Amino acid sequence: MLQCRMIKVMAARTVELPHTHETTDIGTGKDFEAEVIVFNCDCHTYQEVISLFCQIIPGMTPPRAFELAWQIDHHGSAVVFQGDIKQADAIGNKLASGGLRIEVRY
Repeated sequence: MLQCRMIKVMAARTVELPHTHETTDIGTGKDFEAEVIVFNCDCHTYQEVISLFCQIIPGMTPPRAFELAWQIDHHGSAVVFQGDIKQADAIGNKLASGGLRIEVRY
């Protein structure tokens, strides 16, 4: 059985919309200056990579390091750090000293 309801229609009122400003600068979308990318080399164990990440990359946790190692192993590379240029260079150099294949992109 269908029931019909009466709907009270309210009078429309005029609302002034705020002025909008259009921007044409799209920017890069990056909130960082550089990123460190590690590439798969098939010459390190997961444990070696996880250990290096936890020792060298600030704030790295073993679970996150494992996720990154898995991504590198299965996808060929992973971004392991994003931040300022000086810190990215330092992290990249330390990871490379540990035998990892890296790239620092600016």
